[in-house]
Amino acid sequence: MAHNIAVERTTAPKKKPEASSLVFGKQFTDHMFIMEYTEGQGWHDMRIVPYQPISLDPAAKVFHYGQTVFEGMKAYKTPGGSALLFRPFKNLQRLNRSNARLSIPPVDEDLAMAALKKLLEIDEDWIPTDEGTSLYIRPFIISTEATLGVSPSESYYFIIILSPVGSYYAEGINPVTIYVESEYVRAVPGGVGNAKTGGNYAAGLKAQEEASGKGYSQVLWLDGVHRKYIEEVGSMNVFFKIAGKVVTPALNGSILDGVTRDSVLQVLKHWGIDVEERAVSIDELVEAYRKGTLEEAFGTGTAAVISPIGELNWRGDKLTLNGGRTGPLSARVYDFMTGIQRGTVEDPFGWIVRLESAVNR
Repeated sequence: MAHNIAVERTTAPKKKPEASSLVFGKQFTDHMFIMEYTEGQGWHDMRIVPYQPISLDPAAKVFHYGQTVFEGMKAYKTPGGSALLFRPFKNLQRLNRSNARLSIPPVDEDLAMAALKKLLEIDEDWIPTDEGTSLYIRPFIISTEATLGVSPSESYYFIIILSPVGSYYAEGINPVTIYVESEYVRAVPGGVGNAKTGGNYAAGLKAQEEASGKGYSQVLWLDGVHRKYIEEVGSMNVFFKIAGKVVTPALNGSILDGVTRDSVLQVLKHWGIDVEERAVSIDELVEAYRKGTLEEAFGTGTAAVISPIGELNWRGDKLTLNGGRTGPLSARVYDFMTGIQRGTVEDPFGWIVRLESAVNR
């Protein structure tokens, strides 16, 4: 199916940053994709334009009622120069699940994929090639109807922007420290915790700020009802290795269905490693730690891929894992996942989408 995407190329290309200066989400490429939705007309006016500010009415509903969703994925370069995407349709499917929860009209996933491929074709030379770097892809939808009535918007923007990035954490693949949150809650079943929407992240900022003030990289959330079951880290799903078995919290309606989480589950099963999705309480973790059976913990997410956890702080008790070093399973998963993403490890799952690269055109 052909998609009519208008293209306006920039007349003032930006200077590309050095790989050594890349941080997460600070620099952006030369172009962006945008299309609009109007009630009764559907999605229309697909176009790629120079990266630029957008103009919205002060009464636009996104400002007042938070009707917005987003996604995150990455593009990589192989040693041979080909551009790769990792499970992009999985992200676009989740975008539409988030849309449904936030009463936002669905986006045609094939159209969104065509738009993304075209945008990457234009800005392909922004994909960095150094170890640990990639091109972060941020599709998002915002409600734009200018009215203060509380109801779903009748108009939207769907936008894709691109950002060359280094490691998400300053620590890189080295272990991060995590503060287990006991006061604030992030989400409850029936809410929007399993949608990728801005309000979820705004709700976590206070706890993150307080954890950072205590020297911790991230917050580990407990469930909002019982205040004892592990849910997820601020920007990641989480896995624990207990007595040789890997466990991760089961999806319960308030945990984000992470693409990297799903990928790691498949990888572990592919390797024949015993893995369970179930409720995991903080008490179970503390008991396992005291018995010496809490062997490793790591977070999973698009931004960091795999982030080993070196310490958990639970009500002042510091649980140091694997001597504060990256565990062997965390390292093995990281190497395998990033190898697939960069095309240096065989992909037995069919996850990689190879783009038509400039070197092949």
